[in-house]
Amino acid sequence: MRTIVVVAGAVFRESVRDRVPYSMVMFAILLISASYLISQLTAGQEMKIVKDLGLSALSIFGLLIAVFLGIGLVSKEVERRSIFALLSKPVSRTQFILGKYLGLVATLFINLGVMTLAFYAVLAYMDVTAGPEKLAWPAPALDSRLLIAIGLIVAEVALVTAMALFFSTFSSPMLSALLTLALWVAGHFSADLRNFGTVVDSAPIVAVARAVYYVLPNLEAFNVKAEVVHGLSVGMRHVAWTLAYAALYAGLLLTAAMAIFRRRDFE
Repeated sequence: MRTIVVVAGAVFRESVRDRVPYSMVMFAILLISASYLISQLTAGQEMKIVKDLGLSALSIFGLLIAVFLGIGLVSKEVERRSIFALLSKPVSRTQFILGKYLGLVATLFINLGVMTLAFYAVLAYMDVTAGPEKLAWPAPALDSRLLIAIGLIVAEVALVTAMALFFSTFSSPMLSALLTLALWVAGHFSADLRNFGTVVDSAPIVAVARAVYYVLPNLEAFNVKAEVVHGLSVGMRHVAWTLAYAALYAGLLLTAAMAIFRRRDFE
């Protein structure tokens, strides 16, 4: 366990020095701040606009940071030939993969935390400066349900990180990025495969589509932004099952990544 923590700490320090997360976090904060100005162009929809754009910024930029950092976790070590020095130390390949993953997830948590603080700062400002129009808001500015949406975004980003790490164990950074983004897109539209039988009469095709549906990650389950923005309730049972699903799917991806990495020959 101590070895995994050491590897995770090294990844965290390296990621903190990377300029890519800083640039994306700053751009996300600018977008969140600009959402307040954009909301002033709408009548009676100000709070919905800010919440929708803010949560979308957290989701999109969290995804981009996970992809751009995750795809290089293994390939960087191989390209720099530092993988030989690392594996010559008392570090197993399993510990190496787990440490890399946990270090990147810690970095993502910090970045998402900074974005969340900026998001809440804008909401708090709107809450303080708002007048009678507050009565028309579907939910309070600092609605506690926002934390549910943000928590599911964090879980989704952690799952995407496991995807990026999995692909990075056997492919180039560019291909890893493309595969991760493709899987993310497919994961948000995988529910369409479940209803494929309503538009296609071929039983074999429907069976294949159903099988693909169960293999692909169901990322749309993490998306509760619409409910939160419109002040609708989010079932805690759904939240619990979704978090458990994220942990299980990420665990399977990490297990596969460790199996592939153990078989790789770096000579």
